[in-house]
Amino acid sequence: MSAKMTRRDAIAAGVGAVAVTSNVSAAMAASPGKTFVLVHGAWHGGWCWRPVADLLEAQGHKVFTPTLSGLGERSHLLTREVNVSTHVVDVANVIAWEDLQDVVLVGHSYGGLAISGVADKMADRISSIIFLDAFLPEDGDSLLEKSSPAFKSAIEAALGRQDPSFKAPPAAAFGVQDEKDRAWVDSKTTPQPIGTYTEKLRVLGGREKIAKKTYIRAKGYASPTFDGNVAKLKDKTGWKLVELQTGHDVMVIAPKDLAKLLIELS
Repeated sequence: MSAKMTRRDAIAAGVGAVAVTSNVSAAMAASPGKTFVLVHGAWHGGWCWRPVADLLEAQGHKVFTPTLSGLGERSHLLTREVNVSTHVVDVANVIAWEDLQDVVLVGHSYGGLAISGVADKMADRISSIIFLDAFLPEDGDSLLEKSSPAFKSAIEAALGRQDPSFKAPPAAAFGVQDEKDRAWVDSKTTPQPIGTYTEKLRVLGGREKIAKKTYIRAKGYASPTFDGNVAKLKDKTGWKLVELQTGHDVMVIAPKDLAKLLIELS
């Protein structure tokens, strides 16, 4: 048999390659990946989403995990002026500069304040908004008012000292049980900007304009505020409620379950 390829063979091979490429492209077009913007909570950073982001990206989804000003790798930007409005701009700018559309916007814990503000700015770019064991602010709320009595006392003491930030509690407080995971979280958390506790928010109803709205409650974490959010949304049209039997840091504790759920809710 000749080792040389005839012109006819070459043309046939080329047609075959085009056919295979077309089939792959058609398959991808039939099931396009989603675009996720995952917003972390207090004391955390974009790093906390890495286990979930890896799982989502492995399934062809696009994932952005912005770190908010003054935290994580952006902790050098910490000042007393950093507040919720700063963090709203942080996230909104990622969506704007990356030209993102049909975004699945997820906010964990404190991140619920930030994504509520983002929804007011660009609801038309968000197809699904998910509050993951998160604050669900109304107009005029502040994080200080929504905090537990123990946290409120500690924050007020920090304000009295004019501290620019409030130290993170240990990972165990977030329901992280695995020792390795605890060590990882404790090594990464940074103080939360104090201005995020005191600013009274403007919430203008943008999140209600989004087609898909979900609140996920991590039942392994005791929080009267988050339980109150569930009660408030139970009879509200357009909201889906989901319960998980995990601690608060769901993205660290159960990344596989969370990644699967986020895809289903998107």
